[in-house]
Amino acid sequence: MAVEVVYRSSRDLERLFMDKAEADRHDKMLELAELLAEVLQKAVPSLTEQQVEEAGIYMAKNRDVFAKAFKSQPDALSELLNAPVEVAAQAEPVEAIEAAEPTKPAKATKTPK
Repeated sequence: MAVEVVYRSSRDLERLFMDKAEADRHDKMLELAELLAEVLQKAVPSLTEQQVEEAGIYMAKNRDVFAKAFKSQPDALSELLNAPVEVAAQAEPVEAIEAAEPTKPAKATKTPK
């Protein structure tokens, strides 16, 4: 029987990763999304919890583009305007993250002789 090591994000317990670094990146992205959602909720209280969560996840997933735009390159946002729209699942926005971040295939493990 082969042993397979998998990693789990502390913020998304249902998602498994084959690489620790990938699990860490996913966890950090979700942490950023949560903080962005809090800031958006404070700035625009009329937004629903689902709306701020989806916006936070979107901004966290595209943080590099937003960082460029905030650093005097507003044209960087045209990259997001021209990209196809991602539709988040109504019940669980985490599913949209899984679709956007493919996991690496498992590495073959050696079986003992």
